[in-house]
Amino acid sequence: MTSFPINLESLVKEAFQPVGTVVSERKISGAVLGIVTRDGKRACHLDGFAQIIPKKEKLTRQHWFDLASLTKVLATTPAILKLVEKRVIDLDQPLTHAIPDLRQYEVSTAYERTLTFRDCLTHNTRLPAVEPIYTYGSDPNILRHFILQRKWETIKTPVYSDINFILLGIALERLYACPLTELPQADGLSYHPPAHLAVATENCAFRHRILKGEVHDENAWALGGAAGHAGLFGTVDAVLDFAQSLMDGSAASKESLNAIRSISSNPKRTIGWECKFDNWAGGQACSDQTIGHTGFTGTGLWIDFEREIAWTLLTNRVHPTRFSHVPIQNIRRQTGDAIINEWDKIQTG
Repeated sequence: MTSFPINLESLVKEAFQPVGTVVSERKISGAVLGIVTRDGKRACHLDGFAQIIPKKEKLTRQHWFDLASLTKVLATTPAILKLVEKRVIDLDQPLTHAIPDLRQYEVSTAYERTLTFRDCLTHNTRLPAVEPIYTYGSDPNILRHFILQRKWETIKTPVYSDINFILLGIALERLYACPLTELPQADGLSYHPPAHLAVATENCAFRHRILKGEVHDENAWALGGAAGHAGLFGTVDAVLDFAQSLMDGSAASKESLNAIRSISSNPKRTIGWECKFDNWAGGQACSDQTIGHTGFTGTGLWIDFEREIAWTLLTNRVHPTRFSHVPIQNIRRQTGDAIINEWDKIQTG
């Protein structure tokens, strides 16, 4: 186990500078950076506002962020792996094990009927990256069945796809026999955050209002507020708690933990997560035993298992608009490299 830095608060404050500069320039409304070690030591630094229009609201450590695609790894992937641990499903079974009516009118020819849980978790399918499902209707039940029966345009090379996780979310609802919103979550994580403590996101062109406490992703909203790819909200400490539980092994079985740490047939992916590759959002200073994931609203989580440290950078970079042109990927990389470089200095100094 790594030794504990004497001043973790100083480390996180130093690493906050890339995003802090953008916050001070009012290009991002607010941000919080949190760091946690395997044995639970943690520190956070934050600045800016949880909301700037129609009124300003100072960001606090108790605020809930729309985690966007972190839903994939904080909620959907763990729920799938729990079913694997219980031998309810196998990762290499087709989704039709849970969704027998998937493309039910083309049983012998539909590409979607051959997809496995593993394919979708590792984004190793030929489904499109995204589709404006919310434009096809407003009834969540009808939209779910539209998704299941639609003949998706397949692409030549696999890409990161929300459709993969939307299908996994529908599979979970079938297997657990309840909506995703009713699946239990850890303290500080929920599909229904306290509205008065929610960080505002976009002035939504579709819903014609500032979003605060309702999911930013239009497809997740149209599907009832939660889907396999988006919908979860959380506090910085809840995200750090989750990361720590993966590092200390308390989150899941050894088999599941190995699955999320091991590179899959998709060289940029493990089960659910990204693994380190050139120019990824986690920076290049971290070890090869690092996994991570990002969210469209400006969120991210990275876990370096070799160094036994994790960090989350949560921002509301889409407030009041997604078209701010903030270089969020560069900020994420700079933050990750700053954390690891400073960590290594302390450990060797």
